[in-house]
Amino acid sequence: MELDLDESSLAIGRIERALSRIEKSLADRAVRPAPAATAPAADQSALKAEVAAVIGELDRLIAEADRG
Repeated sequence: MELDLDESSLAIGRIERALSRIEKSLADRAVRPAPAATAPAADQSALKAEVAAVIGELDRLIAEADRG
């Protein structure tokens, strides 16, 4: 399956939104009085899920670029 321009644009948009959420989450953690190490498990899980989503989208784009 080959990604067309629209699919690639959508994937890039998803990556940008996920990176924005990661950036916001990290900025929020920076202003909290408690260190990031004591952040709630749900916050850490959500951040890990966002990072995994970005990596997955990038892997998909790279694989398609290698094939195309």
